[in-house]
Order: sequence, then structure tokens, then C-alpha cells
Amino acid sequence: MPHPDSGGVLARAGLALLQRLPPEASHALGLRALQLTRHWWNSPATSPALELRILGQHFAHPVGLAASFDKNGDYLDALGALGFSHVEIGTVTPRPQSGNPKPRLFRARDSRALINRMGFNNKGADHVAAQLRRASYRGIRGVSIGKNAGTPLGRAADDYVDCQRKLYAVADYFAINVSSPNTQGLRELQAADALAGIVEPLRIEGRQLAARHGRQVPLLVKISPDLSSEELSSLCRALVHHCIDGVIATNSSTDIELPDPGVSQTGGVSGAPLAARSLQVLTELRRELGAKFPIISVGGVMSAADATARLAAGANLVQLYTGFVYRGAPLLAEILQALEWPKK
Repeated sequence: MPHPDSGGVLARAGLALLQRLPPEASHALGLRALQLTRHWWNSPATSPALELRILGQHFAHPVGLAASFDKNGDYLDALGALGFSHVEIGTVTPRPQSGNPKPRLFRARDSRALINRMGFNNKGADHVAAQLRRASYRGIRGVSIGKNAGTPLGRAADDYVDCQRKLYAVADYFAINVSSPNTQGLRELQAADALAGIVEPLRIEGRQLAARHGRQVPLLVKISPDLSSEELSSLCRALVHHCIDGVIATNSSTDIELPDPGVSQTGGVSGAPLAARSLQVLTELRRELGAKFPIISVGGVMSAADATARLAAGANLVQLYTGFVYRGAPLLAEILQALEWPKK
């Protein structure tokens, strides 16, 4: 039987077939196919020169997979086989929830974009914890955590802490998702005072969990691209004040209008149209937070040039999502090759 590599003909043919299906069905079928064929894949080889240590963790290279691709940790080993240095699972809520009504995921092909209003559909923290305990993936396991849609904003901290408690033993870092546009009111938690109400209980619980488990799991905050410069500056001060370990920039945007004919849907826009804004946010974050604060850049990374531009602008790590949907595993190989070349 042939052994397709990450840039092989079979991979491209399979991707073309999947893109003929409705987006959410395509996503589910693609993950199942990847699960079945994971032993055939040869992940791109990388040199020790690309290794880095950040967040107290060892990363084989700077490129990972963003949250929302594998919401439940059901496909971690299959995605890890492609060669990502880290995979972020979720967003996970304490209790299972179905998310928003379908259809809720849309392609904007001309713009190389996606529109989603998924609404944190996931099987709940207990399921994810069990899946991560079973997984053999040796890369870094991030877990994005959020609140259930039915939980009032005033009780949101309870949901974040519940997720932290249930997933602490199997996570290498937590991404506090307060920036999804698809859970009503969630973005209000990015305000400095509201964020403090989430972060402080997490830090208190984290100290107790660290003592119990003998390891510290970093806390990062994932932010919106739609913040003004003033809001972003205020948020940066809050991140430093509350000793947050890192920031992930950015989530999807509701401020971007797409010119694609026939595409008029509500939800967060990701992909190529987000690239310029995500890079701008990264630049502002690095200026505000200084050289040593860990930043993961995500949003519109569609090529090796996009990835290298993020690293040059100060990102420690980059993550793929929409670029991976449109281009598949060859995008990861292309980026890693570009990063390897200057090292040789």
C-alpha cells in the first residue's frame, strides 16, 4: 500500500474531495479519514535548530494547530502525526453542549476565509480529560477553556475553574477563551475588571492544583482582533498585573466584511482577510508587553511567508487553522521548510 507523505498526491486529492462537501460535514469526515490513515503519514523532519523553550515547555518547532479544529481531543494522535509541535484542543466547557443551530460554518472561497458561529459545541470537560489521558501524542497539549452558554457572565469564573480542575492533569497549558464572538456576551470578559474576575480564581485554584500534581500549567488569554488600540493597551496592563503567562492573538473577527458573492452570514471571520489585523495586533502586543512576554500568533496564516512574518514581528509560536483547512498538511511542511532554510 502506498505511503503518502504530507505533500503527496493522495493528500491533495483527498483535500479537493473534502472541499466539495458542506464545511462542517467535510471537517468531520476529514478528521475521521485522518484517524484511519494516521499510520501512513510521515511528519516533516525538523532539526534541533528549530526547537525552543517557552512557557516552561519544550516545543519541537514554532508551528502548532489552533483550537476549534479538534474540539474534544478525539483526534489528537492523528493530528499529532502530521508533525505539529503543539495542538490546542477545545474550546471545552464544563458540561457538554450542542452549540448553535446548523448550518454554522461557511466557506468564502474567493477570500480564502471561513465564517463560523459554532458556539462552543463540545462533549464537555470530562470527555476531553478521558481522551487526553488515552492519547499518546508527545507534543505540547494546549486546552482552550470557556463557559457554557447557559452560565451567566457573573458566574463565568466557576466554569473556567471547573474546566481547569478537570483538565489540569492532562494539559500543558490553558487558553482562557474570552474572545469568541459566538457565545453571547463572552467578549465582555476581556475588559480589565471582568478579566480579573476570571483570572484570579484560576490562579488561586492553579496554585492548589500545582501543589497536588507537582507541576504548573501556564495560563494564557486568547484575545479578539476587534479591540481598539486603547482597549488593547488596557488589556495588556491587566495581563501583566495579573501575572498571566502568555497571550494568544487572535480569535476570529466580526468587523471584517467579505466581498464574496453569495456569502452573507453572521459569525466570526477567519483566514486571509484576518491576516493584516492579526499581524497589527501582534505588533502592538509586542510593543506593549516587551520582548520576553510569550505570544502565540494565529489568524490568517495561509503561507510560509505569513508564518515567518509573524515570527519576525515577535511571535514566539504560530498556529494554523483556516490555512490548514484550505491547504492541508502541505502548508505545515512548507512553513517548516522555510524555517529550516535559514538555519542551514
